Amino acid sequence: MFTIRGATTVERDCEEDINSAVKEMIALILKENNITIDDVISIIFSCTRDLKSCYPAKAAREMGFVRSGLMCFNEMYVDGSLKRCIRVLFFIDKSVKQKDAKHIYLRGAANLRPDILKDF
Repeated sequence: MFTIRGATTVERDCEEDINSAVKEMIALILKENNITIDDVISIIFSCTRDLKSCYPAKAAREMGFVRSGLMCFNEMYVDGSLKRCIRVLFFIDKSVKQKDAKHIYLRGAANLRPDILKDF
């Protein structure tokens, strides 16, 4: 088992923007890590407190994550933190070394982890 982290941001707090950004991030996590929906045990989503129009897990369900456990939480608020940010933590059932996980940080969230940033 291993974990994969990711994050993205949205321009607006609306269902369309959130669903689109989450689907883009999830698709890239699956592709870059060579995993399928069946490899995913669970996904934890967190959102900054300025996002409240929909749950990011809804986008994952629409993509076919119907057997994986999905949960959404508010991200801890810290002064000066990134706005309109959705973070994700995947738990994967596959024999891959943690050091080989490809973490995905998109849009404004790319600034969160420049040490592992990959151009997409």
